[in-house]
Amino acid sequence: MVSNFRQKEILEIARTEGKVTVDDLAEKYNVTVQTIRRDLSELADAGRLERVHGGAVLASGVVNILYEERRRLNEAAKKAIAVQCAQAIPNSASVFMNIGTSTEAVAHELLDHQNLLVVTNNLNIAHILSANQTCKIILTGGELRRTDSGIVGNLTADMVKQFKFDHCVLGCSAIDADGDLLDFDGQEIMVTRAAIQRSRQVMVVADNIKFQRKAPLMICSLKDVDILFTDAAIPDMLKTNCDTWNIKIVTS
Repeated sequence: MVSNFRQKEILEIARTEGKVTVDDLAEKYNVTVQTIRRDLSELADAGRLERVHGGAVLASGVVNILYEERRRLNEAAKKAIAVQCAQAIPNSASVFMNIGTSTEAVAHELLDHQNLLVVTNNLNIAHILSANQTCKIILTGGELRRTDSGIVGNLTADMVKQFKFDHCVLGCSAIDADGDLLDFDGQEIMVTRAAIQRSRQVMVVADNIKFQRKAPLMICSLKDVDILFTDAAIPDMLKTNCDTWNIKIVTS
């Protein structure tokens, strides 16, 4: 329940930008930081936001937020990340792309690429890339998840295992401080793991909010990844691990 106009606007800002900070909100509304902290605490108690140091992010936990809300979350950052990722994929490459709004953003940036072979378990990505007349698109079989037009399950994973991809472009729901990539659905995760095993180069696209969110299931570790595309400096401990694992980090 949202108890005042300010809290409603705070939720809209969080949906657009991915997070809110106490100091910025106090300045915007010309109120004390204590007032904003109280707003954020009430929104957190209602399950609408999740408190983090200095502010709040959209609530996560054991159930993902709605797909349409995720589309609106940090859109500008996702586009900037997608541009960098697309530039790293050459023409005439074979690519796997998984379910997610970040990977959809990459698909938009691949529309001018030539002669790609894209395998995906994401109906949205197939629809986006259908505008590229030189792109061969292969949709995996499996069970349709209506909430986000994803295709998941054992049939999907078995089909992915038939390929050997040049590149694998992955989104995730969260990245933990120890470098674990996290998500919510085990049926989806088995497909992503199969793609990782069948790819020469694994790319992860993740905006900074992913470092502040939580999810209950592990996809893999960042040490299994070759390139991480993001939009801001990553947490210090994670940066140290990435250096140890020799992961390339591209910041947009």
